[in-house]
Amino acid sequence: MAVKYNRILLKVSGEALAGEKGTGFSDSTMRSICEGIRDAWKEGAQIGIVVGGGNFWRGRSSGSMERTCADKIGMLATVMNALAVSDELRQLGVPTEVLTSIVMPQVAPVFTRNDAVAAMEEGKVVLFGGGTGCPFFSTDTASALRAIETGCDVMFKATMVDGVYDKDPKKFSDAVRYDQLTFSEVLEKQLAVMDSTAATLCRENNMPVLVFDLAHPENIAKAVRGEDLGTLVVEK
Repeated sequence: MAVKYNRILLKVSGEALAGEKGTGFSDSTMRSICEGIRDAWKEGAQIGIVVGGGNFWRGRSSGSMERTCADKIGMLATVMNALAVSDELRQLGVPTEVLTSIVMPQVAPVFTRNDAVAAMEEGKVVLFGGGTGCPFFSTDTASALRAIETGCDVMFKATMVDGVYDKDPKKFSDAVRYDQLTFSEVLEKQLAVMDSTAATLCRENNMPVLVFDLAHPENIAKAVRGEDLGTLVVEK
């Protein structure tokens, strides 16, 4: 079956890698997610990945610590996650490249658009560590930025719910899931899709975002094929 999206940017939260442990890595959860990425890669899609750092550190809830310092620690956490996911994918036979927004040559090469695109075209899964490299920007914004920079067809936001709802479906049994939204609606209704900077970036650069459930990692390959799932956010 032909893929619908030839080049994707997959955003995975750091918390997703922790599984039920809540922090650090869950070996079984990491393997399951990476198997889902491998299957999407086998479909022929070019894949870039941004992983959050929340399984190790959340800068915005770091108490009295100065915000830029807290965010720098968070950026380093995303590099650790990028390396871990890269290693797991390599064990599954998937070639990878880790690029960071922070100069750390002993760890990984620094990100450039040309290097990222070249690696994708070579068939490597590219993992972007370090967020944007600047404090005050979330990994949602980093994902939107990398998706736009590398010419992706779509940004996949893999979450722990099966799409975007009008209110929290875990708290309200009458919550309604949207099949499709515009970024303007996301911003106006303050829906919990992504932060406003990321949403604005995607809206202004015509980058669609598909939100779906990562509890079923096979959804990544299904999304690449264009199967009906989750919520599509696109500006008409």
